[in-house]
Amino acid sequence: MRYLNLITVLTVLLVACNQPATQESTESTEAQEPSREFYQLKTYEFKSDEQVQRTDAYLGNAFIPALHKLGIQNVGVFKNIPIENNTSRLTYVLIPFNSLDQFEGLEAQLVTDQVYQQAGSDYINAAYDNAPYQRIQSTVLKAFVDMPQMQPTPLTGPRLDRVYELRSYESATEAIHINKVDMFNAGGEVALFKKLEFNAVFYARVISGSTMPNLMYMTTFSDMASRVEHWPTFLTDPAWEAMKVNPKYQQKNVSKNVTKFLYPTAYSDY
Repeated sequence: MRYLNLITVLTVLLVACNQPATQESTESTEAQEPSREFYQLKTYEFKSDEQVQRTDAYLGNAFIPALHKLGIQNVGVFKNIPIENNTSRLTYVLIPFNSLDQFEGLEAQLVTDQVYQQAGSDYINAAYDNAPYQRIQSTVLKAFVDMPQMQPTPLTGPRLDRVYELRSYESATEAIHINKVDMFNAGGEVALFKKLEFNAVFYARVISGSTMPNLMYMTTFSDMASRVEHWPTFLTDPAWEAMKVNPKYQQKNVSKNVTKFLYPTAYSDY
């Protein structure tokens, strides 16, 4: 009987080891990998130009300097490139964190920063009927394995000319989403973008947001003409041609692509 029980245990262990990786096991493996940043993407919505100006003043004069004092660098602030029939007032703030603990503890640290409190008083202490914004949407992301840390764009040309292309790839299910993430990493999309000089700032999975499951990434170009020139080089590259017919990725792993064209503010870190 003792030998029978031992055989049973060994059989169960052998079967478990041969099971395909699940999302949970994939996440456990990812959790063991060091130095992958987390990002918060805050999207401010405004109803008036006055609100935009008040929040700009807060971000540039109080919030970003306070983050710098805490050792949080490379904070990006962006606005939509004006296009016809788009009258929305939005500001995007991209903040990198070394860990979720650093992200969670930020507000407590800001409360004790008297310089920040004074510089941002108009925003921080705004009355309920005179708010400096309409709503804030927050998305939390975890950097990809193949680009574990943010790389601010090397572009140095005029900021108003630059194009920061922010893409969100939504997938139908969690498992299909994992397949698309793998396509970027093991499949070679990240490497191809780097080879073709798309100047990526980050690639990351959304771990908390309103359109999950999805991933997001940002590439940068000196101007719109440069952006238009770059994409055909990607779509016709032999590496992409091979990638898109790879049987491993022969499912519709992107069900919706949301693309935003942004430019950096004068006080953005890059």
